[in-house]
Amino acid sequence: MTRPIFPDLRGASVFITGGGSGIGAALTEGFLRQGAKVAFCQRHDATAFCDAMEGATGNRPLFLPCDITDMGQLKATLDAAALAHGPITVLVNNAANDQRHKTLETDEAFFDWSIAINLKAYFFAAKAVIPGMQASGGGSIINFSSISYMMGNAGYPIYTAANSAINGLTRSLAREFGPDRIRVNALAPGWVLTQKQKDMWVTPDALAAHLERQCLKDPLEPEDIVGGCLFLASAASKAMTGQALVIDGGVVVTG
Repeated sequence: MTRPIFPDLRGASVFITGGGSGIGAALTEGFLRQGAKVAFCQRHDATAFCDAMEGATGNRPLFLPCDITDMGQLKATLDAAALAHGPITVLVNNAANDQRHKTLETDEAFFDWSIAINLKAYFFAAKAVIPGMQASGGGSIINFSSISYMMGNAGYPIYTAANSAINGLTRSLAREFGPDRIRVNALAPGWVLTQKQKDMWVTPDALAAHLERQCLKDPLEPEDIVGGCLFLASAASKAMTGQALVIDGGVVVTG
C-alpha cells in the first residue's frame, strides 16, 4: 500500500500504546516509514517485532514493557520515551481490550479493569505528555475509539461505554489545550480483522453480515487505519481538533 509522506513527521517523537500487535503494529510501522522516532509499550516482549521493523524500514522502534492499567508505570514509561527521543509530540492512545462480557455476569473488578485499559489510561497518558507538548509549542493526541458504541452493539457494554466516553474526553481536552496548539482527535475504526479478531470472533457468517453493512465491501485490515492516523498526527490536519474520524468502510454515518 502506497502512503503519502508527511515531512513534519520525520524526526517527530511518537508514542503508541499497544504498538506491537494488531492495529498498533501497523501504526508503528507507518510512523517508522515516515522517519519518526517511535516508542511503544505493551505487556509482552516485542524484541522480535522491533528486529523485524528495523529490517523492513531501517528505523528501529523503542519497545518499553508496560502494563497500562498501572498509572505509575505508564507515567514512568512515557517519561522514559521522552528521555530517549525528546518530548513526545504525537501520542497515540491505541491499546484497548474488547473482551466480551454480559451485564448480569460482570463484577466490579472486571468493570474497573476494563475502564482502566479502555479509558483511564487514555486520560493519564495524555496528562503525562501534555506538559512536554506545551513546552514544544504543540502536539497531537489521537485517541482510538470504535464504531461499536455508535452501532449500539451488545456483548461488551463497558467497552462501548468507554469508547463513547473517549469522544467526550477528546472534545474536552481539545478545548482545554487548544490555546497551546495541542490538537486532540478521536479515530474510530470499524471491524478490523486483526489476528486476535480472526482467532476469537470472526466467523464466515458474522463477517458476511458485517460486510453487508459496509458501503465498501472489502474487509478492513490494520493497514487501512494507518493513513488516517498519520494525517491526524501531521500538520496536514493542523486546523482539525475535537473531532472523530471514522474509518469503517461506510457502516455508520456521522455529521
